[in-house]
Amino acid sequence: MATRHGPAGPADSHSRERFLQAALTVLLRQGVSGLTVRSVAEAAGTSTIGVYTRFGGRNGVLDALYERTFEMLGEEFVAAPRVPGDPVAGILALAHAYRRFALDSPARYAFMFEQSVPGFDPDPDLRAYAQRSTFDLFVDRIMPVMPPGKDPNTTGYLIWTTMHGLVSVELTQRARTTPPKWFIETSDDAYDDLFTSGVRAMLTGLDLRLG
Repeated sequence: MATRHGPAGPADSHSRERFLQAALTVLLRQGVSGLTVRSVAEAAGTSTIGVYTRFGGRNGVLDALYERTFEMLGEEFVAAPRVPGDPVAGILALAHAYRRFALDSPARYAFMFEQSVPGFDPDPDLRAYAQRSTFDLFVDRIMPVMPPGKDPNTTGYLIWTTMHGLVSVELTQRARTTPPKWFIETSDDAYDDLFTSGVRAMLTGLDLRLG
């Protein structure tokens, strides 16, 4: 993919993959704050010169990591099963794939969807790629239940942001000590039920053809 740091040629695809795996490892173990040129170089078993040569610096690493993380989410979406004769179940399967992806690595999720790296503005081409590889797959999933005359992108955006809000609040609550007599249960099953209910409520409220 062409970005502000240039496309990768076939000769260095192996080294790119090694650096990307190193960056993912740093992100998972140290969080966003640990994503430095030095930490990526150390995780890759090379010098900082190698990172600068391949990516041009920290922003190049962040761009490449941004691309890779959305590739990973897109793969989860593709794997989410469609349910013949039950489009709602298919939508919920994809929604739960999104939630699992977030819970698997809150640091990765924050890197993708929050301004967790001060000053980092992903390359516009990469943001377009992120839309194609994830949001467009979600819109395709809801197309069978779209009523005539409604914009599927707007509908998809409303459902997506509902998912995002539910997951983001869940991650925040999981990271904090639950107050005494808290007003909701905080078990895994309870969070899962709340997420399902929230997505279903949005589907119903948007007057989709749910059958």
